[in-house]
Amino acid sequence: MEKDKIKISLVALGCSKNLVDAENMVTILKNDGFIMVDDPASSDVCVINTCGFIESAKREAIDTILEVADLKSDPELPLKYIVVSGCLPQRYSKDILTDLPEVDAVLGTSNYGDIARVVSSLFEGQKERETVGAPRGFSHLLKDHDISTTGFAWLKIGEGCRHRCAFCAIPLIRGSFVSRPMEDILEEARITASKGYREIVLAAQDTTNYGIDLYGKRTLAKLLSELSKIDGIDIIRVMYGYMDGIDDELINEIKTNPKVAHYLDIPIQHGDNEVLRRMFRKDTEELISERLEKIRREIPDVVIRTTVMVGFPGETEEQFTNLKNNLLKWHFDRLGCFMFSPEEGTKAYDMDDQIEESVKQRRYEEIYELQRDISREKNEKRLGTEVEVTIDSIAEDGIFYQGRSYGEAPDVDPLINVAASDGELVVGQRYKVKIVDCSDYELTGVTINESSQ
Repeated sequence: MEKDKIKISLVALGCSKNLVDAENMVTILKNDGFIMVDDPASSDVCVINTCGFIESAKREAIDTILEVADLKSDPELPLKYIVVSGCLPQRYSKDILTDLPEVDAVLGTSNYGDIARVVSSLFEGQKERETVGAPRGFSHLLKDHDISTTGFAWLKIGEGCRHRCAFCAIPLIRGSFVSRPMEDILEEARITASKGYREIVLAAQDTTNYGIDLYGKRTLAKLLSELSKIDGIDIIRVMYGYMDGIDDELINEIKTNPKVAHYLDIPIQHGDNEVLRRMFRKDTEELISERLEKIRREIPDVVIRTTVMVGFPGETEEQFTNLKNNLLKWHFDRLGCFMFSPEEGTKAYDMDDQIEESVKQRRYEEIYELQRDISREKNEKRLGTEVEVTIDSIAEDGIFYQGRSYGEAPDVDPLINVAASDGELVVGQRYKVKIVDCSDYELTGVTINESSQ
């Protein structure tokens, strides 16, 4: 079967870093002559790019594989082969091939660049069933690749993680942290800007350690400065930082560089010193308090998002209460919470004093109840303010547009509902919007002038 007659679909699961990998695989396949389609049911091959970070992600991946397998078993449909790539096969390649016989090939996180060859082997009768090597960096990344998002683009600046948190499987899946060369990042950013993307979102498992392996010191501030010199880029957003990496140089760059969004995503994981110590985290209550005070003093309008975990082995009611009290004190603008999931190969997998699922669930619900009140308070303070909003989509009700200001990161934060005061709005463009209403988690605004383009 000729390549230009083979149709391939790709299902991307998991985080933004996974999405970037999927975008590059799409480009590699297209460059090799294959035809990409959206619907697995109309494709000859379906590639499923998976996450395997926590139990819920693994369940989603397996459910998706089984759903696509049902399509493969339908004689009325053309689907012949299933390829599973990414984090799940990096951890469980042999289990997938044994327990899910519908899967024809697996591809690990270091082998995305082999996707076209693996697909070709399926049609040539020389199937490369297992292509999984040791985790490594960026050989599959293309500076000019397909971008699947609208209004913004993810830009990967690092891979893996140098931290060894007791609960986290990322170093097992993605390897130790490596920084992408700055010249490659800048070249990709220039190409991305030339396609009309005005917002760049920096992605890595730890953006604040960018450069430490290549240049001998943290270099994120310099990278932000160089990115801001590129014509066409209006907004640069920093995600996935560590509190100890938010140093004076970075704070000053965010404060003084008009293109860098006053937004930080800093997962702290917990707010009790003993739990943080058992997690092998470098943060302490004192460090978190000191850095938050400094950030907010220097950048008063900053929006800070965090993530916390409940139910880590040995977490007592007193320690959980301490977490809640500190969250009330720290007053994060945005917060995500997840329940501890024991992951094979991590230090916490078989720790003593595992927490019952019912207790995890209760604590999870209490965290979100606490954050709901904080979010409402934060939203009420934004009433009457004017912000630049990038329109991402039209709401399902057809009445509102939906978009993001500097204070809303893609995928993880609620969108702003926007009513057009005059004429239609264009997806991907920025407009000045006045915030006129809010709920616990949503903001509603009205455009007050023409596009600020």
